[in-house]
Amino acid sequence: MVSTGTTGHAESVEIKYDPNRISYGKILQIFFSVVHDPTQLNRQGPDSGTQYRSAIFTINDEQKKVADAYIAQLTAAKVYRKPIVTKVGPLEGFYPAEPYHQDYLTLHPNQPYIAYNDIPKVENLKKIFAENYIEKPTLVSSAKVTN
Repeated sequence: MVSTGTTGHAESVEIKYDPNRISYGKILQIFFSVVHDPTQLNRQGPDSGTQYRSAIFTINDEQKKVADAYIAQLTAAKVYRKPIVTKVGPLEGFYPAEPYHQDYLTLHPNQPYIAYNDIPKVENLKKIFAENYIEKPTLVSSAKVTN
């Protein structure tokens, strides 16, 4: 399991999106603004270990170029007091978490960890990126698989 910190993998999410509805750049903006703290090395909030590192896994050279440029822009603008430690690199594979972890926030909104660490991020997403917020997300368990 990735959560043990012994596999070398990172806990991450796979984002499938329609570029006609949202740009990769907008996804990066949301990621750096409300999803996590890009200045924390090997931790996010109360969770620590290399499996919690700040990373962007790209599927092509264009995504890498855009992500690197965005990080450089944030750094030049001194948006954060500490250096950005987010690493950008190619996606070498993605392994979905066990079913218990899928859709966890949606299915367990009152769980203390979720209420304290994640619901505030959702509220910030609603406030800062209202045009991109969807009240009822598509659950992983009900999403159509397309390849």
